[in-house]
Amino acid sequence: MEQRQVGGSGLWVSRTALGTMTWGKDTEEDDAADQLSAFVDAGGTLVDTADIYTGGHSERIVGRLLRSVVRRDDVIIATKVGHTPERHRPRDASRRHLLASLDASLRRLQTDHIDLWQLHVHDPDTPAEETLSAMDTAVTSGKVRYVGVGDLAPWQLTKYATWQRAAPGRGRALIVSAGTEFSLLNRRAEGGLLAAAADGGADVIAWSPLGRGVLSGKYRNGVPSDSRAAMPHMAPYVEPYLDERSRRVVESVCTAAEGLGVSPLAVALSWVRDHATVAAATVGPRSTAQLEEILSLESVELPREIREALDDASSAPPS
Repeated sequence: MEQRQVGGSGLWVSRTALGTMTWGKDTEEDDAADQLSAFVDAGGTLVDTADIYTGGHSERIVGRLLRSVVRRDDVIIATKVGHTPERHRPRDASRRHLLASLDASLRRLQTDHIDLWQLHVHDPDTPAEETLSAMDTAVTSGKVRYVGVGDLAPWQLTKYATWQRAAPGRGRALIVSAGTEFSLLNRRAEGGLLAAAADGGADVIAWSPLGRGVLSGKYRNGVPSDSRAAMPHMAPYVEPYLDERSRRVVESVCTAAEGLGVSPLAVALSWVRDHATVAAATVGPRSTAQLEEILSLESVELPREIREALDDASSAPPS
């Protein structure tokens, strides 16, 4: 699998990342083990999790699998911090919370360092300089190798990246990545975030490149009983992309796929993965079979004419 440099730093990651948001809930540990093994065998390195995924179970499973399935040195562990759904406020990027959460993540992951530690969310109640100072401390301590941010507004990303770049050589850890949802069904990042990332020296880690599964074409004739849209806890996540605009985009993807002799999934993933600002596209398969299909698409590359046609077909913003 192709490896890409992140934000001009010394960090290189696989251009497809393995997402673990459902590990410990919809994906059992045995299935997760099979996925991780197949992913690493295919040359994948970037494994994405977060301290709040399935209440911390995702990190725990990753940690156990690092001891039993793959070697720690074979993977790049990326996790996130900042959401506090069980606390008195939903976001906390204070120095106290960030550093305490870092130690908790390290315990769950059973490792002495995190390769890419990402601020999951902007906290308007904590000064940016306090948040970034805590991230600097994490790197200086050796517990974190690189830092990034989650789905921030363009101005927030610009503020964070500029602050860190303003005084090079003073122990400030540069922002090397910015996470955002990005697909043919959601191109909001093109409204400023992609430009802000490029200007700030960061690359994008795109999540849900398959439009929450809709771009695979599985919902063209209704909602399959075994799909995420049929699950009560996941249906609200998928339903925004089951509207008429999304249907038209999906049909365009399917038309392109038929012409190229590949699957709709291949077209949708390649469109995101090969975008100039994207370092990696994060996929979250529920089964090893789904992952293996994704891994088989490494060689798919869209012709320029197809990319442009899909750009036009999906250019209208989501309602």
